[in-house]
Amino acid sequence: MTTARNVMHFGVQCIGENENLLTAARMMRDLSVGSLPVCGNDDRLKGIITDRDIVIKCVAAGKDCSEVTAKDLAQGTLVWIDAEADLEEALHTMEEHQIRRLPVLENHRLVGVITEADLAAHLPEDKLAEAVSRIYAESTPRV
Repeated sequence: MTTARNVMHFGVQCIGENENLLTAARMMRDLSVGSLPVCGNDDRLKGIITDRDIVIKCVAAGKDCSEVTAKDLAQGTLVWIDAEADLEEALHTMEEHQIRRLPVLENHRLVGVITEADLAAHLPEDKLAEAVSRIYAESTPRV
């Protein structure tokens, strides 16, 4: 059985929930990533913010990136999967919630993230195409 741990991206770096979005944007730039997990002072995952979140919910809204915190954008229901869950469950979770980044937890701590690139490396082409079409299927617009 292929588990979430077998396909996830290791070495994921969190942004602290009280760090500002300017810091988050610089981290994304330096790490060459489009999203960051948001972790609390208790070292627990609080959410995920994306570069799009920063642009739409902060910059375009006329807010100051040095004053808005990662916690301010890490809202909504947090979707994640256990490190020992099988790949089929991870795929189903991503499709059901139409998410492209799935945090992987072990003992309530973030240990990795499954991305589309990880799926591409571990799924047959036909299964990948089906998964991507479901993840990107038309739904209620998310901001």
